[in-house]
Amino acid sequence: MRRPVALRLRAALATTALAAATGAVVAMPSASAAVTGSATGYASQNGGTTGGAGGQTVRATTGTAIHAALCGRASASTPITIEVEGTINHANTDKVSGASCNTAAGVIELKQISNVTIVGVGSGAVFDQLGIHIRQSSNIIIQNVTVKNVKKSGSPISNGGDAIGMETDVRNIWVDHASLEASGGESAGFDGLFDMKDNTQYVTLSYSTLRNSGRGGLIGSSETELSNNYITFHHNLYENIDSRAPLLRGGTAHIYNNYYVKLNESGINSRAGAHARVDNNYFKDSKDVLGTFYTSAAGYWQVAGNIFDNVTWSSPGTDNNPAGPDVKSTATVSIPYSFSLDAAGCVPDIVSQTAGANKGLKVSNGNCTPQTPSPNPTTPTATPTATPTTPTSSPTQPSGTNLSIGAGADGSSKASGTSYGNVKDGNLSTFWSPAGSTGSVSVKWSSPTAVASIIIREAAGSAGSIGSWRVLNGDTGAVLTSGSGAGAIAVPRTSLSKITFEITSSTGTPKIAEFETYAG
Repeated sequence: MRRPVALRLRAALATTALAAATGAVVAMPSASAAVTGSATGYASQNGGTTGGAGGQTVRATTGTAIHAALCGRASASTPITIEVEGTINHANTDKVSGASCNTAAGVIELKQISNVTIVGVGSGAVFDQLGIHIRQSSNIIIQNVTVKNVKKSGSPISNGGDAIGMETDVRNIWVDHASLEASGGESAGFDGLFDMKDNTQYVTLSYSTLRNSGRGGLIGSSETELSNNYITFHHNLYENIDSRAPLLRGGTAHIYNNYYVKLNESGINSRAGAHARVDNNYFKDSKDVLGTFYTSAAGYWQVAGNIFDNVTWSSPGTDNNPAGPDVKSTATVSIPYSFSLDAAGCVPDIVSQTAGANKGLKVSNGNCTPQTPSPNPTTPTATPTATPTTPTSSPTQPSGTNLSIGAGADGSSKASGTSYGNVKDGNLSTFWSPAGSTGSVSVKWSSPTAVASIIIREAAGSAGSIGSWRVLNGDTGAVLTSGSGAGAIAVPRTSLSKITFEITSSTGTPKIAEFETYAG
């Protein structure tokens, strides 16, 4: 929806004035994002990760300016690319308020938002003693930045001591060509470099360096917090890390073509039922680089093509199950996306040439040769669990009866004044909206019902608001299909008691007037 010219002019003038006060330099809106390359690994699934592609591009030289750029958007899901140059620290990072943001001083707060890219440009972007916190957010890209010396104790403190931390219903995050650094372990006030907690899924960390920390990162905060899943780590350097490279509690991780040097106590720690696929990595001068450690809650792994160079192994015990010295697979871990493996023997060289900030954003071509990827991703990679459809704005009516009429309904994130039941009453003048830019609504039956297609109809005046989505089997949580935009959607014919339409990004306020379901 286009705003009137006068409103857009006033908004532009207000943003310019705010930029002058906070250190942001506003550029003209661009149809393409400044980010280079496309999301890989699990971040390419679940509808893909495109960040702020297609939105306005602005320049920020302070943390306050980053927050101001988020708060200056039309909505919390309006796409934006924030080019960052210079040092971001406590002195220049204040809270900024607005309807499209939820920020805090002393941390870069990406909270309850979506469709954002933060990319270092020019002489580089350094987040000095200041962490990046992603919470209740989706479709975020962070590229070409350095985050260092973030503390949870001492002074100053930021982000619980995590360089980059994700928690509480986070989806589709791609962190690429980042340099994450500490200057010691927990006793020195530092925590994890790359942590994921409380239902964080579809994340990729690629071409990054993690150095000089007691803890590389974790997936899951406890043995019972197992909601985190689908994480990819590839072409990263872990150097002088005591443990957690990473620690995986539950879920599935794909770990390939990483270079591990000086893992002092333990490395990949798969536990509490986790499954790790570990392909073509190079481990050097390290101890206990793979296994289940510090717990009796076993995890599992599939291994192939790895090189263990001067790696030592401890003896097995009640709370210690190293994978070596005779490293063998204990499970089969399937990966749903395509990927190219560099030979493990060249991993030290290719990672040293490509990983970290200010390396020219170079990547491997899969044959151990660095190259510069094409800029400006526009099309996300579809989730492989089903073939996504491209709905039309005027869907064709499937054959048969609308099974939603007379069924039940529930969901999540209901906006005030709306009802789940409005989506299955046959009345286009009533609707359900999420409380923010994302949320889900379900149709359910008292007994299994065969469904092969659905129609999502938006309320009058809100057409085009729905961005990316997933259709889930509400009984099992399996993804039936994914895509973007409202309309007719084919799903694999499935007998189920509950089917869920989950909005993962939107523009403006999505309003679903009808969630129709059909057997044919």
